[in-house]
Amino acid sequence: MPSFSGGGAERVVLNLLRGLYNRGYPVEIIVFNKSGPLLTLLPVGVPIHDLGTITLRYSIVSLVKKLQQLKPKIVFSTLGYTSVALLAVSWLLPRKTEIWVREANLPSISLPNNPYPKLMGVLYKLLYGRANKLICTSRRMKNEFSLDFLVSEEIMDILPNPVDIDTIRRLSMPKKYFDRGGLRYVAAGRLTFQKGFDRLLYWFSELEDGSKSTLTILGDGELKNKLKKYSESLNISERIKFVGFCNNPWQWYAGADVFLLPSRWEGMPNVVLEALACGTPVIATQESGGIKEIAEESKGNSVIVVNGEQQFIKAMNEVKIKDERDQFSSLISEKYKQKNSLPIIEKWINSVNF
Repeated sequence: MPSFSGGGAERVVLNLLRGLYNRGYPVEIIVFNKSGPLLTLLPVGVPIHDLGTITLRYSIVSLVKKLQQLKPKIVFSTLGYTSVALLAVSWLLPRKTEIWVREANLPSISLPNNPYPKLMGVLYKLLYGRANKLICTSRRMKNEFSLDFLVSEEIMDILPNPVDIDTIRRLSMPKKYFDRGGLRYVAAGRLTFQKGFDRLLYWFSELEDGSKSTLTILGDGELKNKLKKYSESLNISERIKFVGFCNNPWQWYAGADVFLLPSRWEGMPNVVLEALACGTPVIATQESGGIKEIAEESKGNSVIVVNGEQQFIKAMNEVKIKDERDQFSSLISEKYKQKNSLPIIEKWINSVNF
């Protein structure tokens, strides 16, 4: 893992790691750089191997040496570039070490936005079939890897992201963060081009009741200052709150009327599941990966997937003020709750012969 920054992929790794550690499995974590707010989520006692680098380019040699030293049974990777690099040098790893890859984004949407789309497509086709396990977060993702990249279905499984619903519910009691002047919109994520906050600001500026509603954005990133200036140019800065990274975003989710996901591409966004667990409905772009599969298994009409700018604005205009009683009722179906990835991961681990 690159660092303990506040991204969704990092949260997935830490949720899995905590679950396995609490079940008695020996787990360790390798990071390029031991920095970031999520470090506090790492259980005390889990060894951290800090490579002391910044990017994958300067980390791969140190990473291979560390894996040769540790001789792990399983290496788990959840970020595309790191997974590709590990699979490319798999012949240098200890002979019995297995590589398990979790893909975070839908290739059909993420690769066109990659600086080297053709090269990455070739590498996916050449290398992903070498993984011992490929974890997909949606049916659509599994189909793409099977049809477009010729990955054997025997090594693939569909597992939802591990979400600790009980903890979220316990910590999601909303504080009085909001002024009840109008609708309360919330969005969260890294402030990067992928997450689409620039277009969300524009859509928000086009709302019919613009003078009363508020938009709260949780997260940090490289575009923070540009987004603040953009909100000023749209004359909406007084109704936009940039909170930054938040250890407990669930209080904000629970206190909102709706959660907004304007991403340009995703895999299976954790924030949607977390918002639903807080009793808050979601409006999301069609590009948001496996979001449709979440919508199919959520309660009622709690997830609205829209295609295009006008549909998103229309959906935002149709939001109703949430009954405060709804914050105590999760919108995630029992069917989805039962798809807990940890028991399946345990089954996989126990099936490995060393």
